Amino acid sequence: MQESATTLVPGTEKPEQPAPAKRSTGRKILTLVLLGVLGGGVVAGATLPVSATIGVTAKLAGESFEDLPKDLQMPPTPQASYLYASDGKTVITQFWEENRTDVGSDDIAKVMKDAIVAAEDTRFYEHGGVDVKGLVRAFVSNAQGGQLSGASTLTMQYVRNVLKNDQTASDEEREAATELSTSRKLQEIRYAVTIEDTLEKEEILRRYLNIAYFGNKSYGVAAAARAYFSTTPDKLTLSQAATIAGLVKSPDQFDPVNNDPGEAQGRRDYVLNAMVGTGAITREEADKAIAEPLNLKPTQATSNCTAVPEDHNNWGFFCDYFVSWWKAQEEFGPTPEDREDSLKKGGFRIVTSLDPKLQDAATAQALSIYDVDNPRAAPIAIVQPGTGKVQALAINRRFSIVPNPNGGNYPNTVNQFIAGSEDSAGMQWGSTFKLFVMLAALENGFPLDTGYNTKGPMKTIYPDGGPDACGGFWCPSNASASYQDGYQNMWTGFGKSSNTFFIRLQQEVGVDKAVEMAKRLGIQFRNQKDAELAANPSGWGSFTLGVAATTPLDMANAYATLAADGKYCKPTPVVSITDSTGAASAAAAKVAQPECTQAIKPDVARAAADAGRCVVGQQPSYGQCADGTSTAVSGIVGRPVSGKSGTADAYATVSFIGVTPQLAIAGIAANPDNPTDLVGQQPQDDVVRAVATLLRDGLKGQPVKDFPAPSQAIAFKSGSASSPQLPPASPPASPRAGEDDDD
Repeated sequence: MQESATTLVPGTEKPEQPAPAKRSTGRKILTLVLLGVLGGGVVAGATLPVSATIGVTAKLAGESFEDLPKDLQMPPTPQASYLYASDGKTVITQFWEENRTDVGSDDIAKVMKDAIVAAEDTRFYEHGGVDVKGLVRAFVSNAQGGQLSGASTLTMQYVRNVLKNDQTASDEEREAATELSTSRKLQEIRYAVTIEDTLEKEEILRRYLNIAYFGNKSYGVAAAARAYFSTTPDKLTLSQAATIAGLVKSPDQFDPVNNDPGEAQGRRDYVLNAMVGTGAITREEADKAIAEPLNLKPTQATSNCTAVPEDHNNWGFFCDYFVSWWKAQEEFGPTPEDREDSLKKGGFRIVTSLDPKLQDAATAQALSIYDVDNPRAAPIAIVQPGTGKVQALAINRRFSIVPNPNGGNYPNTVNQFIAGSEDSAGMQWGSTFKLFVMLAALENGFPLDTGYNTKGPMKTIYPDGGPDACGGFWCPSNASASYQDGYQNMWTGFGKSSNTFFIRLQQEVGVDKAVEMAKRLGIQFRNQKDAELAANPSGWGSFTLGVAATTPLDMANAYATLAADGKYCKPTPVVSITDSTGAASAAAAKVAQPECTQAIKPDVARAAADAGRCVVGQQPSYGQCADGTSTAVSGIVGRPVSGKSGTADAYATVSFIGVTPQLAIAGIAANPDNPTDLVGQQPQDDVVRAVATLLRDGLKGQPVKDFPAPSQAIAFKSGSASSPQLPPASPPASPRAGEDDDD
């Protein structure tokens, strides 16, 4: 049975590099002499190229470590990147092209080092990069073929591995690093001798163990320890180490997970006996280990977002959002493809903003609205005000590429319905868009106590020839005349969600300013028609009714701006990024920082949040309001909260956004694949309850924070709470269709 790799991840701190120490040149001279003899003579009838070996000998005599290819000085081996939750411990997934994580020498068990030496190079600690005795034997045994093969030391194998993995080399150059030829062998000898003349044996061994392939998609000893035994290389037992060391000779053949484990066991026993021969272990220790079964405990090597742990499948949607975010960061490469390549090879340790508990709770709430087999969806986004950190992205779907029996996008999907993408423009959010009209009005000198008589039908300034037209202009009404008609100001109009109040306010301030406000707060118009209207919005009268499509993440983050005193932060999935050295590069440090701007003045944000208190059954800082659209929220959350409900035309969607100084949450019920499938009014209470419950539970243990009161100057036209605007003494009767309404 395979286990999930959620905790068995080696550290990614860069191993401390030993200072180069020039060793004795005796071994180097001996190798030079040998190559000179072999290059100028005949061994068992096979003449080697004299000019070639004379050239190698000359290079060896004067070559230094600095003359080596750059990759041999400091090999940039591709390493897996790990994605962690906000606790920095819980692994979401990993990204790799080669499943590899470099580790330091102290993080590799001694038995592992002893085992690889016994398996591959018993004279490792005696030679200077080339085993002279073995080299002579190889020349003799290969004489008839005229080629030089065999006699590879660990240092020479290390050279070969580095050169064939050099991403800066051409395909031909990488192929040449493994070809069976005398010239290639002589090059390995030249490089190996120079490396041994500079690096300590322990460092050479560490580098080898980090670059070697051990089968089962495992590059390096850390990946191998995890793949075969679900452990880390510092905790390997004698039997485990011998098993792993035995794989190098033929990784795919001896792989005990995907092939006959009997072959791997036989190879393990060979290594154990070899370790007795090197003196690394006693005969008794070897016999005891040989008597053990392999005791495999494999961890499947998986990569990318579809590799999130099965019991936390819902993390996949956050992971997918992270990948899209990463591919948009120019600091990681000139193109999205280059940036994705850097993620798979860079060995990054990425701590994200995902709160696993909040994510699981949000998924449970989404499933309480619709189950996974329902074509309708309930996506929910949770954002931290003042940082833009995305703490959860949930939906009633399984993140999977497995085909669906119905051919649609449920129960399995990888479509990004929560954060949006090129393929997922979002949904209509109804009256939640009234926020942008209110903010534009507040910013342009309209106080909170601005009041109008709200009656319908209301003849607007927007030309229209549809069913809601009168006299060639758009004439909308309120959904409930008895509830929303009458004199309203921003507090009560927002609380009751009066259409005609906000349409009148939008006419007064200008729809262009309202659309610009939405853009400023991060609303993206991904739908082509919406984008065209947003570019020239002068006739877009229905904008305030939320007819544009957008996503839960966009909406949650826009409302989060209110709780952050007008500071808008771009949504981000990361907290910190460190590279394979354990340090944050300049690029990583830059993109990991919240990107925030003061989008609106603090007083404007405070005023809008104050109006949102009327929606949820709480009182604003000045005056009173009653009968908000979502009064149950206050009792559920149990602390200061602001928000707004929304319904698209004919209840195509229903939504709610709740915000506190510490959390902003947006949820919606919709059919993202079929906008004509109207969800109806029934799920409205479910969405409101889901968001309110998440606010309550997500804030447990956190201090209760209130919203700062707006100034009296922005709250009242008179500038004083003692002189608010009052409704007309005798409001006129509702006009007939086609007639203008009055103040």
